[in-house]
Amino acid sequence: MRRPPHLPFLDGAASLSPGLRPIPSEHLIDPDSEAAVWLPEKRRIMRERRDDVFASRLAEAALAEAAARATAHLPPSDESWPTSLEAAAARVSDDLCLLERGGDGLWRLEAASLVAPTFWLLSEKVGQPLGGLHGPVPGANPALVVRIARMFDAIRPGQVLERFNWTVQAGDARFTPSSAPLKALAAETADADALDVLHLRVERQTISKLPESGLLLFTIRIVVDPLRAALDTPHHVAAFRQAWEGTGRDLADYKGWPHYDRLVRAALQRLS
Repeated sequence: MRRPPHLPFLDGAASLSPGLRPIPSEHLIDPDSEAAVWLPEKRRIMRERRDDVFASRLAEAALAEAAARATAHLPPSDESWPTSLEAAAARVSDDLCLLERGGDGLWRLEAASLVAPTFWLLSEKVGQPLGGLHGPVPGANPALVVRIARMFDAIRPGQVLERFNWTVQAGDARFTPSSAPLKALAAETADADALDVLHLRVERQTISKLPESGLLLFTIRIVVDPLRAALDTPHHVAAFRQAWEGTGRDLADYKGWPHYDRLVRAALQRLS
């Protein structure tokens, strides 16, 4: 097993804080640690389930600007896809989303190639303002939405911001518009098998502003690794335990963690 490329639980409990930090613009799309395990499956889903993973309310010119930015580090390709955004998304493990600021000051999701959704449906979110995208999240109140919108307003072309989000799931699936199958798998898994079933799911997100259209390009790379691989040292075990137990109840409930708590505690017991 590989060492997972990202271990955000080492930074403490999960939080609703945006946690954005500036990074060099050339790291908008990081070296693709997931290409071998995900790109073939991603491309298959993109072709076979296009209505589930792609949507756009934008002109092709706007999609092309985003596509060029997301693949600037790659050699040219003439592979045929229905749109330039899909052509770009087929070449990187990251999902590509575009947000546009409306006349009312709200940022809305207007286009996306989203093949690894973390328990939400693209068809239900296209056209939604920032508040609509985060409505179910505990603590995503109007003040938080306004704060994030102002941060988006302030981003300058050429600037790239990065953040990480993480959770635990049963199994290694990445195309997960619903969490129900994963929760069902967790429910039927015995404590003794916890370390064979539990996986760490990490989202690496970047946000940047396109200079011509002014759209926000929001990239999401999903990284899934066995939890056993992430907890390969006593320090990692202790840090994960502290992060798991230190996350507020409302946020833990939102993430579905009560469905995994029994297995997580069994896994930590075995590793202690």
